[in-house]
Amino acid sequence: MYEFHSDRNRYFLMQKMVCEEDIIPFIEKVYPFTGDAKVLEIGCGTAGVLSAFLERGHKGFGVDLDTGSLDYAREKLSGFIESEQLTLINNDIYSIDFEKEYQLKFDIIILKDVIEHIHGHEKLLKRMQSFLNPSGVIFIGFPPWQMPFGGHQQICRSKFLSHLPYFHLLPTPAYRSILKAFKEGPDHLCELQETGISIEQLEKLAKKTNYTIVNKELYFINPIYKHKFKMKGRKQSAFIGSIPYVRNFFTTCAFYLLKA
Repeated sequence: MYEFHSDRNRYFLMQKMVCEEDIIPFIEKVYPFTGDAKVLEIGCGTAGVLSAFLERGHKGFGVDLDTGSLDYAREKLSGFIESEQLTLINNDIYSIDFEKEYQLKFDIIILKDVIEHIHGHEKLLKRMQSFLNPSGVIFIGFPPWQMPFGGHQQICRSKFLSHLPYFHLLPTPAYRSILKAFKEGPDHLCELQETGISIEQLEKLAKKTNYTIVNKELYFINPIYKHKFKMKGRKQSAFIGSIPYVRNFFTTCAFYLLKA
């Protein structure tokens, strides 16, 4: 496990910076939005990503199941909460009716490093359609399952396993045995074998649920790595990015912008 996984202050700052430097410019390429835009982040964690939107004057809603992360966000962003610019909700996204409870729909919905943790990707995409304004968009950023660390093994306590690429692609019994041998709790990591998602799966689901892909970018080196590991973000080559399935193994991050 890397030190920033347990340092909420640093993690918050990294998320804020990657949003300012990469996510917002990616969205604005095809969807310029004004200061009164309403932004929802699903799986907001400590709300570092949302904070970048808040500082631009947008109204933010964050939803997460992790109480500890939301407690940190409430303290860190207390001024925005007091001014009613930010609302944080500790609940399951399927249990909230924003139109009924808050009388609003959203211009932008953010899922950053979240969709690969959620069961029922199709159900989620359909659900989000009811949250969007007619011209609204959904940003999805995720690591393809087959990428070197798509199993999130970087969170392992074992330094060896946290640096071992691709071993999450082993059959489940072998993968679980290795995790147990190194005294890693296997349940959360093994669950990703069920919820992880590839580039092709996302594109097929977007089409099936009647979304249009209005912007897309694949990265050989994830933009956030410049803050995590001092590695400059690098876009995927057009050649590799054009090869279905193969590209998943060499793409550490995919950005998509969907419109219903």
